[in-house]
Amino acid sequence: MLQLEPQILQQAASGDRHAFARLYQHFVGRVYAIAWRLLANRSRAEDAVQETFLKVWQQLPAFRGDSEFSTWLHRLAVNTTIDLWRKDKGLRLEDGDAIPETVCCPQHSDEQQQQLEQAIQRLPAQARAVFVLFALEGYQHREIATLLQIAEGSSKAQYHRARQLLQEYLNERD
Repeated sequence: MLQLEPQILQQAASGDRHAFARLYQHFVGRVYAIAWRLLANRSRAEDAVQETFLKVWQQLPAFRGDSEFSTWLHRLAVNTTIDLWRKDKGLRLEDGDAIPETVCCPQHSDEQQQQLEQAIQRLPAQARAVFVLFALEGYQHREIATLLQIAEGSSKAQYHRARQLLQEYLNERD
């Protein structure tokens, strides 16, 4: 990902819509990937992206730069998506929903990546959320427990369950 120039952040924070559009274009793929993996539903992921960037627009003037902007945005995207996830735990991949390009990882072949992403989407909602947050987004179980309002032990158990189910799902294809 290309580095975003610091002046773009400053301009966007002061209300420059063109700078904000550049900021949006720079980060929308990453935000969408997080939302899609957690929600497993294209339209709800789009809602999460819209809600996230609305919050960015509103809160950017208060961003102090204590952390990298991308870190701040990532946290905001995860929290916003988790809020929607709590409301929609039963959502599943819609018919015809393809795995978005922004979700795919370059280190795997397209076929391997597709199989893994499809397997992740088959996971039960809580196991999927824990797996995505721990294995893909780098959160610790303590943080996941706080985000999902579950016990830390439950987070660990859900992660273990997710790994077992993923192994089963991927073995079905062999």
